[in-house]
Amino acid sequence: MAVNKPAKLTIQTTLTAFSEYLSGKAVDSPRLSAEMVLRKILGITRLDILVNSNNEVSEEAYTAMLPLILRRGTGEPAAYIMGEREFFGRPFQVNPHTLIPRPETEHLIEAVVERFGDKDRFLFADLGTGSGCIATTIAAELPHAHGVAVDLSAGALATAKRNLETNDVAQRVQCIRADFTTPLFKNNTFDLIATNPPYVSQSEYITLDPEVQQFEPKSALVPDSSGLEHGIRLIELAALWLKPSGFFIMEMGFWQGPDFMNEFSKNASMWRDTAIIKDLSGHDRFVCGYKA
Repeated sequence: MAVNKPAKLTIQTTLTAFSEYLSGKAVDSPRLSAEMVLRKILGITRLDILVNSNNEVSEEAYTAMLPLILRRGTGEPAAYIMGEREFFGRPFQVNPHTLIPRPETEHLIEAVVERFGDKDRFLFADLGTGSGCIATTIAAELPHAHGVAVDLSAGALATAKRNLETNDVAQRVQCIRADFTTPLFKNNTFDLIATNPPYVSQSEYITLDPEVQQFEPKSALVPDSSGLEHGIRLIELAALWLKPSGFFIMEMGFWQGPDFMNEFSKNASMWRDTAIIKDLSGHDRFVCGYKA
């Protein structure tokens, strides 16, 4: 199926042609995807699309938009095509080296701000930083925060550095390329460890949306077979790396809460006030606790 080029190029006819093409490709939210491309290339808003729908679109603009629509038709996520995704009200550069930030992860930031909003200078670690959205947002929301952002992927770490710089917090967050499941830090170093590690099991992975399987980095999603491997290791390491009363929060799969709470129990002398935090859909989404 090809894109049917309108005889007269206007915002409305172009949007309709692109939406119809994407609908034929079974792309999620075809009209929204088409709108995003028009907004990017034409430099317009959603309101402009509504109010000025009969405005002419130049041949040059149409030619620039067409390859982006064709990419979207292959199932490539719109965030990669646009080169960014909003997270906690800020635009973040994303690319195939990084996962696309999800709205659910914003609850992690809310939990951190609630607990550290009135703190003076504190030190945090973001383990498995990816695009750097967690580290960048913590530093941007909390001016007294200083931290490290760790990732094994050179491509992801380069993206995180750009996002830190764009948000004017690079001077307070150091990027480290390393495997965060290994002994990286001295004991009693951090006031906060926040992490969204790989937690998808192999059996879950094959059921994920094709857009995720085909385009997002598998290494950032799947740690090994069960999906629990990195989380279990991080609960063990965080108990060493945190200062007394330091806070640990980790994103997880909705079914993993009991397993990770059991891990806290195995190290009961090291942890207090452990809990599960749900997302807005009512699903278990994070485990957290304080070092005893």
